[in-house]
Amino acid sequence: MINGAHIIIYSQDAEADRAFFRDVLEYPHVDAGDGWLIFRLPPAEVAVHPSDAPSHELYLMCDDVNATVDQLSAKGVTCAPVTNAGWGLKTGIRLPGGGELGLYQPRHETALNL
Repeated sequence: MINGAHIIIYSQDAEADRAFFRDVLEYPHVDAGDGWLIFRLPPAEVAVHPSDAPSHELYLMCDDVNATVDQLSAKGVTCAPVTNAGWGLKTGIRLPGGGELGLYQPRHETALNL
């Protein structure tokens, strides 16, 4: 049976993004060989949304988006303005490799504690 998920982030600067996950987010990791870091993520959930143009996004979740933005900003991370999406407060985190991760504080029940 399926026992996990492996998420891939494509980057124009993979080394910088790996350093971001290691040094800024401080995610535990293993070295799969030659400095190829694989990170343990916090507990996760998946949602399926309707769309005419299928795509995928990665959002990190937090309990207090404003406090998290303050912590990230203190580490030199650029975050988009926090906005109210109704279902939660959200922002974006700019990765060194040019990509962006979503970050949000949900206002809805989550599946994390099932």
